Amino acid sequence: MNRAELADFLRRARARLDPSDVGLTTGARRRTPGLRREEVAQLAGMSVDYYTRLEQARGPRPSRQMLTALARALRLTEDERDHLFHLTGEEAPRREATSTHVRPGLLLVLDRLHDTPAMVATDLGEVLAQNALSRALSGDVLARPPRGRNMIRRYFLDPSAQELFPLEDRPERAREQVAGLRAVASARPTDPEPAALVAELRAASEEFARLWDDHEVAVRRASMKRFRHPAIGILELDCEVLVNSGHNQLLVIHTARPGTESYERLQLLRVVGLQDLTRTGS
Repeated sequence: MNRAELADFLRRARARLDPSDVGLTTGARRRTPGLRREEVAQLAGMSVDYYTRLEQARGPRPSRQMLTALARALRLTEDERDHLFHLTGEEAPRREATSTHVRPGLLLVLDRLHDTPAMVATDLGEVLAQNALSRALSGDVLARPPRGRNMIRRYFLDPSAQELFPLEDRPERAREQVAGLRAVASARPTDPEPAALVAELRAASEEFARLWDDHEVAVRRASMKRFRHPAIGILELDCEVLVNSGHNQLLVIHTARPGTESYERLQLLRVVGLQDLTRTGS
């Protein structure tokens, strides 16, 4: 591990970012350009002390999970992410058909969506990034263990995942999940990842196995969904799905129509939900 080179790279990557690039307010005048160390640490989900020691060339070798979090926090390109891994003596992640590295430009769009829940996910349902309102609506997915970040797996294997939707809507949500996964698996017949997820869910969930045998197929597109929030109530939201075809990633945006009760509840969620997130992170 090249601690000196790693420290220099991190400092330079931090210095080139403006707070507005990552969805933060600039606030009072800053003595130096770029993000503060505590802001990078917050974005990466690590302690300020740990990140500070990395920049001072005296920290321990970061885990692969931590390197991935740093690459996202610092908005690194894929080439820069690979360089970050190499500086720590780690092999860079393989660039597979379904990349888990979110491009800086896509993260920038996500950060600009302050008033509506939005997230980036792979076409296989792996959540890669969320904005604050998405976390307020459906929980902080990235805080879960890696296997718990896949929306399809979690829907069928974790009973609490279905509580996000009203009881009468859950059968339709289940059909959508399975039909979308079949579309991905059909489009990538030689890719072992979709096949492995299908095999796992067929073996572990009777509901999934039954729906899979129905052979419904549907590419994920715009739709209307109802969400059940324990504090706010039912929110009826329009779901728009924008596809980054080069990386098989989806930008999923949920909006409420102005003038509706759901619109008012979404505004309330911005206040109540974000306050809860602040208390949780403190």
